[in-house]
Amino acid sequence: MRISRPVAALVGVLAVAAAVGAGQLVAGLLGPGSAPLLAVSDAVVRLAPAWLVRFGEALGPERDKLVLQLGVGVVLLVAAAVAGLLSRSAPQPGVRVLIGLGLTGFAAVLFSPTFALLDLVTPLVALGTGIGVFRWLHGLVSAPGEPAADGPSRRAVLAGAAGGVGLAALAGGVGGWALGRPAVNSRADVTAMLRAAPVATAPALPPLADFRESGTPSFLTPNAQFYRIDVALRVPSLQAADWSLRLHGMVERELTLTFADLMSRPLVERDVTLACVSNPVGGDLISTARWTGVELRPLLLEAGVRPGADQLFSRSADGWYTGTPLDVLLEPDRGALLAVGMNGEALPPQHGFPVRMVVPGLYGYVSATKWVVELEATTFVGQQSYWLQRGWAERGPIKTGCRIDRPRPGVDRPPAGPVVVAGTAWAQHTGISRVEVRVDGGPWQEAELSAEVSRDTWRMWRTTVVLPPGEHRVEARATDARGVVQTEETADPLPDGATGWPAVVVFTG
Repeated sequence: MRISRPVAALVGVLAVAAAVGAGQLVAGLLGPGSAPLLAVSDAVVRLAPAWLVRFGEALGPERDKLVLQLGVGVVLLVAAAVAGLLSRSAPQPGVRVLIGLGLTGFAAVLFSPTFALLDLVTPLVALGTGIGVFRWLHGLVSAPGEPAADGPSRRAVLAGAAGGVGLAALAGGVGGWALGRPAVNSRADVTAMLRAAPVATAPALPPLADFRESGTPSFLTPNAQFYRIDVALRVPSLQAADWSLRLHGMVERELTLTFADLMSRPLVERDVTLACVSNPVGGDLISTARWTGVELRPLLLEAGVRPGADQLFSRSADGWYTGTPLDVLLEPDRGALLAVGMNGEALPPQHGFPVRMVVPGLYGYVSATKWVVELEATTFVGQQSYWLQRGWAERGPIKTGCRIDRPRPGVDRPPAGPVVVAGTAWAQHTGISRVEVRVDGGPWQEAELSAEVSRDTWRMWRTTVVLPPGEHRVEARATDARGVVQTEETADPLPDGATGWPAVVVFTG
């Protein structure tokens, strides 16, 4: 019996849905990295050409991950429907398509940076489930003859089978998510440990550390508002008690630290501003937090870095990797941390719980490894980092920059006359000494600076300009503590950070 097109397509879609649900359920038990769907999406991120990476960045944080996963889902849905349509007369063509999809998932898991041998169980279970459901449904709808008069109709049988398979697939997906959900209890325990532990606290923020009343952000960014940039399609779910860090490579003594080992070392608090190299001129991919952690330099000295090593290659629990210049990390006053706390609590899962790196003065792509589990002293020649392989620069020092936060173009329309212009400036690990503002290409006027907290943090500024009725272009530029003025020359973020003076167009009534 030849199956109708809609029914054939439905058989293929249900079989693939069952495979995905089974894979998610088993991945919840073995680890999210073993889920074929997630592994394929991760592989797309790793292998994407530069133009596709830039397109994803243009979509913005979080949205790029959603679009990617929706794209993979649509491709899978189309392939599932094609598998069914090819099997209107016999199941073999569809089975071959399912085997191809299964092998793709198998290969993605096998070549994942976080691969463990047990992970192969998940794609095998998913493949077996998909083929089994496909053959069963195909046999159900292609059986010759009609049901007995007193029995259920073929349509009722198909509807029941479809509903059952759909519910089972949904239950598998939800069950896998529930088994792999973030370790909330572990975070609560770490927060309690931090509040009870002896910590060399950071100085209290001075009065006028920000100009919130004039439109700047608060000096410390709330955790929920802190920018997030990473390639993790699913935030790693880690327990602090299970975490360990291996420090090895070109060192005299290899070190392995558990979370308890880390917490037994001296803890310090530091206010540090982090910035993303992808931040455009005037962008918001920059935030400041009060970090709690263990200084990284003493650990490197304890391990004994060998001559010739110039890079600390760090790896994340999700398989991401980057390289940080060792000469920067070994500077006595750099203050790089293995951070365990953020603004008075354990790190949020999306910001690296239980441990991440924080290095003042370097863009995050070369320094801010979240969920860090491995540090290797090596050379830039011997190991290439994730973003270096994609055309970004090797070292990544943060460039002096500033931003106009108020007035907001398209939102604020102040009356003609005196108008407050306010914003944020940064030159991490150097400090800001001056910010200037000009209107319509006129003379520069110096802005008032907020109280300086440290050279590793941003600094707020504000001034008042007089704007006649009409359209005006307001520009700003910053000068660092060495007297070097922010460059006017415009450059894209690739390969080592955007440059140029920020500007907004203001309409006054």
